[in-house]
Amino acid sequence: MFTNSTRRWLAGLGVAGAFVAASATPAVAGGSQIKLGLYFSDTTIATNSDGKIGDTRIFSSAPTVLHDVAIRYDFSDLAGKVTVGEESGSYCSTPSEYVLLCTNPFDVEVYEWGSTGFFDVQLKTTSKAKDGDAGTLKVTMTAAGQDPISHDAKIRVGEGVDLSAGPETTTSAAPGKSFTAPATVSNAGETAAKGAVAIFFNDYGMNAAKHFSNCTYVGDELRTCQFDEELAAGSTFTASLPYALGADTYAPSSKYGEIIWMTPAEFEDFQNDVDFNEETIGQPGADGELALTQVPGKATAQGFQADRQPDNNGTIVTVKATGKNGTDLEALGTSVNGAAGATVKATFGLRNNGPATLDYNRAGSSVTYLNFDVPQGTTAVAVPENCITRNGDEWGEPGQPGQRHYFCYFATVLKAGDSEMLDFSLRVDKVIANATGPVKINVTCQCDGGFTRDLKPANDTAKVVVNAAPGGDGGQGGGGEGDGGTLPITGSSTALIAGVGALLLAAGAAGYVVSRRRRTRFVA
Repeated sequence: MFTNSTRRWLAGLGVAGAFVAASATPAVAGGSQIKLGLYFSDTTIATNSDGKIGDTRIFSSAPTVLHDVAIRYDFSDLAGKVTVGEESGSYCSTPSEYVLLCTNPFDVEVYEWGSTGFFDVQLKTTSKAKDGDAGTLKVTMTAAGQDPISHDAKIRVGEGVDLSAGPETTTSAAPGKSFTAPATVSNAGETAAKGAVAIFFNDYGMNAAKHFSNCTYVGDELRTCQFDEELAAGSTFTASLPYALGADTYAPSSKYGEIIWMTPAEFEDFQNDVDFNEETIGQPGADGELALTQVPGKATAQGFQADRQPDNNGTIVTVKATGKNGTDLEALGTSVNGAAGATVKATFGLRNNGPATLDYNRAGSSVTYLNFDVPQGTTAVAVPENCITRNGDEWGEPGQPGQRHYFCYFATVLKAGDSEMLDFSLRVDKVIANATGPVKINVTCQCDGGFTRDLKPANDTAKVVVNAAPGGDGGQGGGGEGDGGTLPITGSSTALIAGVGALLLAAGAAGYVVSRRRRTRFVA
């Protein structure tokens, strides 16, 4: 099972650049102020297999709702080689022999990072298809009030193989120490596999100790390794990867690395996805080549190849971080001044004093949560999008101004020594000396994430002070309760997800293209 973080990475190693790429392609609608983009992955399909599920990703320059959406799949260029059929639950028809038209009777919400899952289709080879066949799938979307947009995807037919990842492994290391982890792949099929590619999604702190020439890296983060070795049917190969656990790794804890294997042709499809998202798999190393070595006793063809059984392509490496290496999160307050009617910017937040980095990227959740009460005599007129209002059991909208109580979330990773700050614009309605708004971090929440094992909980509170009197602490001191109590964070996590978690939680689903049944490309 793959995590949300892995899905995001494999969809293009991040969602931030998704619409940038979409809006840069010809497939952009210009009939309104909202610009739309369309994308369908290049796909290599194995002969004599169940095929692959393909999904159309729709992008928007801003969140919008589309009406009367229809997707037209024209596979006439693949006639007799590949069929495109409706996935279960779709509303599709066949207006002509090589055209599939899918509609959605409901409104479709579209976001900058892309929306999927509305128009999934099944791509399968025919009995006449052979290795090396290829053609273009033309995908066209129409929607009420929008110009039609199209995207051409390259579809290839490959010889079927069955790569199988090695078993899950567990090792241990103290922060700052070295360890090794295997990358093992078997050919579980009856056809020789002409090379293999491993894609890695490793947690923060799993640093590559060597940078091999047939692997790619972003800094010390290992992302891919390509191997030219031919894997005979029934054979097993392995490589030993040297790592160093980051000195700022939180301990005790567990770090995880995921390895997904694919054929070279499938990797080309994946690389096209990465390029489309204007992301990168990194750069090759210079420490020589990493070789796959055949495991003794495990075992005793040029065109495209694709995996017939992608369910067994992935495995997990678990690294137990030993010892004790904790973290002190400190709340940071501020002091601002303004006359009645003036608007002032209050910047406050938190700092990771270390020594450990907090990494919740795999869960896709916030490193901590923060409560802030707006000082008396002021009104919040501009609020960060990662802050939400709450009134009893009622949650408001992200970035909603004019409220008194705010609940804020942060990034998934906060390195030792780094800070996360919030900018609130406060209008001074009435000058009140030492008007104070308490800031509290590490608040409890019935939701994912949230750091609670703070080394120094005494500095988890601070203040935002408006028009401080001489001799005050200016908002920097911890422990003050200010002029109003904060609301307890309880109740349904569903409400929180609906109101706050759009960027943290929906990102994994929005970029989802790999599952136990769909392995057209990767998703971190």
